Amino acid sequence: MPVPWFFLSLALGRNPVVLSLERVVGPQDTARCSPGLSCHLWDGDVLCLPGSLVSAPGPMLVPTHLQTELVLRCYKETDCDLCVRVAVHLAVHGYWEEPEDEEKFGIAEDPEIEEPRNASLQAHVVLSFQAYPTARCVLLEVQVPAALVQPGQSVGSVVFDCFEAALGAEVRIWSYTQPRYQKELNLTQQLPDCRGLEVRDSIQSCWALPGLNVSADGDDVRLVLDVPEEMRFGLSLYWNQVPGPAKPWWHRNLTGPQTITLNHTDLVPCLCIQVWPLEPDSVRTSICPFREDPRAHRNLWRAARLQLLPPRAWRLDAPCSLPAEATLCWQAPDGGPCQPLVPPLPRENVTVNKALEFPLLKGHPNICVQVSTWEKQELQECLWADSLGPLKDDMLLVETRGPQDNRSLCALESSGCTPLLSRASTRAARLGGPLLQDVQSGQCLQLWDDDLGALWACPMEKYIHRRWALVWLACLLLAAVLFLLLLLKKNHVKGCLRLLKEDVRAGAAARSRAALLLYSADDAGFERLVGALASALFQLPLRVAVDLWSRRELSAQGPLAWFHAQRRQTLQEGGVVVLLFSPGAVALCREWLQDATSAAGAHGPHDAFAASLSCLLPDFLQGRAPGRYVGAYFDRLLSLDAVPALFRSVPVFSLPSQLPDFLGTLQGPAAPRPWRLAERAEQVSRALQPALDSCFRAPGTGRGMGPEAENRT
Repeated sequence: MPVPWFFLSLALGRNPVVLSLERVVGPQDTARCSPGLSCHLWDGDVLCLPGSLVSAPGPMLVPTHLQTELVLRCYKETDCDLCVRVAVHLAVHGYWEEPEDEEKFGIAEDPEIEEPRNASLQAHVVLSFQAYPTARCVLLEVQVPAALVQPGQSVGSVVFDCFEAALGAEVRIWSYTQPRYQKELNLTQQLPDCRGLEVRDSIQSCWALPGLNVSADGDDVRLVLDVPEEMRFGLSLYWNQVPGPAKPWWHRNLTGPQTITLNHTDLVPCLCIQVWPLEPDSVRTSICPFREDPRAHRNLWRAARLQLLPPRAWRLDAPCSLPAEATLCWQAPDGGPCQPLVPPLPRENVTVNKALEFPLLKGHPNICVQVSTWEKQELQECLWADSLGPLKDDMLLVETRGPQDNRSLCALESSGCTPLLSRASTRAARLGGPLLQDVQSGQCLQLWDDDLGALWACPMEKYIHRRWALVWLACLLLAAVLFLLLLLKKNHVKGCLRLLKEDVRAGAAARSRAALLLYSADDAGFERLVGALASALFQLPLRVAVDLWSRRELSAQGPLAWFHAQRRQTLQEGGVVVLLFSPGAVALCREWLQDATSAAGAHGPHDAFAASLSCLLPDFLQGRAPGRYVGAYFDRLLSLDAVPALFRSVPVFSLPSQLPDFLGTLQGPAAPRPWRLAERAEQVSRALQPALDSCFRAPGTGRGMGPEAENRT
């Protein structure tokens, strides 16, 4: 039998704690302050603009603490509204700076300088108030006499009456000075509803407040509204986001008893419910019942997404604020843990739905972003993987700078940061001298630089080739010895040699098979999809060539010359040219088939697909394409009928549904067994899925899910 996991009620009735509130008469806001202080409330509200932090030229009056008290603002005996009284406690911070000449030589102070030090202090204190759907800011002018000006001492408080708010609402209050000398104070408070206050006879909206029960049975969450048959009321579900205003999600005007059903996948911690009678100036009552629900927190992390914003920015998208922090890390290609980097991103809660800058000079495919809670890592994305290619076997060097221009370098490895020129038995220690020379000669890429240190990414390809040269030399010597031994028993091992020869040829063919990807750059989303496909094919292994990874060569040689060189090399090595068809590619092909002269100048400076058509078409027209070319298109983007008939003379595959056949054709005679091919197809499909979702997601759409209402009598 399902058991409800929580039960909340907003219905009017008994409550164990009932508060009696002070009454404030009249609609005017007022301000008063402690004895000895003078204060003045400016007329009207002001703009809520905290501004940037500035340095204080001397002692300044700043807020140190916020206190709130609930009161009733009454216009008549039975016509009152709930109101929040705010008390701001003030103190003197900062000191007058003593001139250096006076300290050294005992020069008498200038009376004109001494006078402001003995003068009173004045401050403009801003109170900012936010309670969905209203926001206000008021300005209080406070003056402290000179006798109370003691740095570091509290001088009293100023009290503001008052901010009107809805019963049951969540309110946020900020306080800061103008100009702002320190971080603003903030306070969040959940106001009671009609049950917790002696207001039923004073606030008219409590007379007919709809009763609301929130409960769950299995996977369904039910909102049961117990109201009279003819009563009309409003119901709103919204995301109470911090920072920023609340974001409406669902709203209905309803009549009579209702039961609203929510799917458990729609729950997030900041999902709140607001209900009110459809009467003039009615009070809205709000609750946020899912803040501590574990399923809501899991849904929030499932909905969170990391994305790259060029050139060097990132953003975390989520419906609610996340109690998490983000760090930069270095992901080595060996699959080990991603190691945190210096500089870290700010060690504070991540601001969601806001673009944030990377503190880097250059991008690198091994640099990733981790988003973690205090318990575990939740998200990790290597954000440049699609644009800069797969992970590189580069060595990251961390430079630390001390006083008197002292510098030290260490290499980031799985065991920690290994100092160069050390006696450790690691790869970085063995190559410490050459790596140091690479940094000094400018062969390493500088990723970050400031007064405290720097980060360098040094390529390791030449050292890997040198190591493999020694390995191959040893293998050749061993092969020569084995060959001499086998000559003595030639007839006995003839069959074994034949099998070994076939295996070696098959392995070499699989490792050396080249693939040239040609596509039309329709938009940024399709380019990311092509980059994800190229990165996945690179891991099979296939030697992949794509213009997305060769922008510098493409700009230097031109698209036509670059394509000629890549096509010639690919076909000479027994490789295959892959034509990725998209709506833009199909349109270009049709233009070339109709009028090659007019289409020749329509492509951009980096469009290798358009430049290649003049060489591709003769191969297809003269029947030389089979065995050298393969076609492919993405399921939801195109259909097979849209591909021009001329190009259907070679195999054309639909991705990802025909991935096994596509991969088998790319790898040729050396393709692995069917079960192994299916595993590789599944790996490629998983790698493509995020890019496919991003490419085919329509802008401005949500999850397509919402509550459904049904009448209950």
